[in-house]
Amino acid sequence: MSVAPAKGEGRPMKVTVVGGGIAGLTCAVSLHAAGFEPRVFEAARTVEAVGVGINLLPHAVRELYELGLDGALESVALPPHRLSYRDRTGEVVWEEPLGRAAGYHWPQYSVHRGRLQMLLLAAVRERLGPDAVRTGLLFQGFEQTPGGVRAHFLDRSSGLPVVDDAEVLVGADGIDSAVRAQLFPHEGPSKGNGVHMWRGVAPHPQVLDGLSIVVAGGTPGAKFVAYPIEGPATGAGDALVNWVLEVRHGPSAPPPGGPGRRVTAAEARAGLSSWELPWIDLARLAEHSSAIYEYPMLDRDPLPRWSFGRVTLLGDAAHPMFPMGMNGGSQSIVDTRVLAWCLAQEDDPVAALSRYDRMRRPTVNAIVLANRNLGPEEIIARAEEHGGAPPAGWAERIATRYKRLGRATVGQVNSDSSWTVRTIAADRE
Repeated sequence: MSVAPAKGEGRPMKVTVVGGGIAGLTCAVSLHAAGFEPRVFEAARTVEAVGVGINLLPHAVRELYELGLDGALESVALPPHRLSYRDRTGEVVWEEPLGRAAGYHWPQYSVHRGRLQMLLLAAVRERLGPDAVRTGLLFQGFEQTPGGVRAHFLDRSSGLPVVDDAEVLVGADGIDSAVRAQLFPHEGPSKGNGVHMWRGVAPHPQVLDGLSIVVAGGTPGAKFVAYPIEGPATGAGDALVNWVLEVRHGPSAPPPGGPGRRVTAAEARAGLSSWELPWIDLARLAEHSSAIYEYPMLDRDPLPRWSFGRVTLLGDAAHPMFPMGMNGGSQSIVDTRVLAWCLAQEDDPVAALSRYDRMRRPTVNAIVLANRNLGPEEIIARAEEHGGAPPAGWAERIATRYKRLGRATVGQVNSDSSWTVRTIAADRE
C-alpha cells in the first residue's frame, strides 16, 4: 500500500487513543496505516474476548479489508446472506438479501464481539509493537497546549499517575466516555427507552438455512433476534447462535440488579415461553447459553460538535445509538478511516479534526435519531400494527431510506472512492 507520510515535523504524528475496544483498536490500525504513531490506553487490566454477537455491514467490512484484515476476518466470522423479518408466530413479514447476495462487492459479517476485538488487538500489536496497547490505565483528564495535548491516567495496579503527550487525542471510550464528559460536563447520563436486552450465545442446530439473521416480533420490548456467529465444526454439528430477547421494565424503571446483571436460565425460559417460533428451540437456547446478561437499551442525544482543538471523539463516545439496523459498530469503523484520512490531508491537526467533524457528525447524528424511530425495524413494527405483511414495495422503501442515511446502499458503497491514504488522495468531502 502506497501511503502519504504523516503531516508534521519530519516524524510521525503521535496520537493518544483512549479506549481499547473495537473502535479504539480499529482507530489505531487506521492511523498506523495512514502513517501516524498511535498509542492505545485501556482502563481494563486485560483485554479479553468477552461479549456476544455483532454485525458488520458491507461499508465497514470494506474498510477492514482495505486495512489488510480480510483473511483474519474471514477466519472468525460468518457472512449472512439474508435478513428475515418475522412476526411473533415465526411467519415471514419481509426479507432482503445481505452482503454479496445483495450485490455489494464486500460481504456482511456476523462475528463474536470478543473474537473481533482480539483480532484487532493482535493486528495492533503486530503492526505497531507489543507496547502499543497499554492496559490498566484509567483516563483522568487532558489539557491542551499550543503544540499538543497532554492526557492524564491513573495506573490501576500501582495507583500512580501516568502522563502521555501527543499531537492529537481521540476519545474512543464508549457510551460513558470520560473524554466526552470533560468536553460536555453538564450532559448527564445516557438515555434509555425502557427496553432491556437479554443477550446470550448458545450452541444450536442451524436456524433456517444457517446463514440468516432473524428479527421477529414488532415494537421494541417485544422482539427476538437470532443469528449464527460461528458455523458447526461438521456439517451435522451445532452452530454458535447469538440471540437477543427484548423485555420492557418501564421507561423509568432501572434493570433489576443493575446493568449487566446475569439472567438465570429459568428466568430466560420464562421470558421466552410466550414465543412460538417453530424453527428454533428457545428453551434449548436458554439452557445451553454459557451466560445470559441483561443490558438496558441506551443512547445519548446527538452532539453539536465532536472536535475541540486537538481532541475529538469517535464510535460510541461520539454517537451511541439504539441497536436498530446493525449500524453502531459499523459506523465506528468508518469513523476511524475518515479520521485518519483527514489527518493525512491537513498540515494542521486542528483543521483536520474540524474537517472530520464536518464530514462524519451530521451523517451519524441522523442515524442516531432514525434509530430512535426504529430505523429499518419500523418494518416489523408497522406490520404488527397492520396485522400482516406490508404492501408491496413499502418495506423496501423503509430499508432503502435508512441505508441512504449512512451512504450504505449497494450503489453508494460500491461506487464510493477509498478512504485509504495514498500518495495522491481525492477529496471526498
